[in-house]
Amino acid sequence: MKIWGRENSANVRKALWCAEELGLDYEHVPAGGAFGVVNTPEYRAMNPNGLVPVLEDDGLVLWESNVIVRYLARAYGTAPFAPADAKAWAAAEKWMDWTSLSFAGPFRDLFWNKVRLGPGERDEAAMERGRVQCGKVLALADEVLSRQDWMSGADFGFGDIPLGVIAYGWFGMEIERPPLPHLEGWYRRLTERPAYRKGVMTPLT
Repeated sequence: MKIWGRENSANVRKALWCAEELGLDYEHVPAGGAFGVVNTPEYRAMNPNGLVPVLEDDGLVLWESNVIVRYLARAYGTAPFAPADAKAWAAAEKWMDWTSLSFAGPFRDLFWNKVRLGPGERDEAAMERGRVQCGKVLALADEVLSRQDWMSGADFGFGDIPLGVIAYGWFGMEIERPPLPHLEGWYRRLTERPAYRKGVMTPLT
């Protein structure tokens, strides 16, 4: 098994963290950003988008980070991380799409301007709008976590992975954050997981 991508990519972190949680034997191949690789014919043959991550597993080539997480969970996971029951699976899975559709956009505006760009390059208005919108969206997650320990339900599962990766950036930036005690408790529990520390908690830049 190979996972292609730079470790400071949130999407690559999803795949690395999931593989670590499952105890899989894999090779991490740096690609993208300063590593290049993604525009080579060989890489484009795997992923015509030229993006990371890419997973190679016994002849299967996958791209799209959430799909990779779902595949690894279904192929190698067991309950409660990867529930066999369709209803429990869907209840966890919805938070993956929610993170991508509701939270990733405003977070990108915040993170890109705060972390990736220098002071003279930043769009300060977009950064502030992103910060405020992130707080509003995360209030929903905080409310959910007031009733259950994990986004996936009573137990930690694959549905926690997308938001857990972005939470590392959210809590790692020097910004003003609204008090969200249940989200903060969930994040602390994530940071206690060895797989999270190895797969996610690498330098943001």
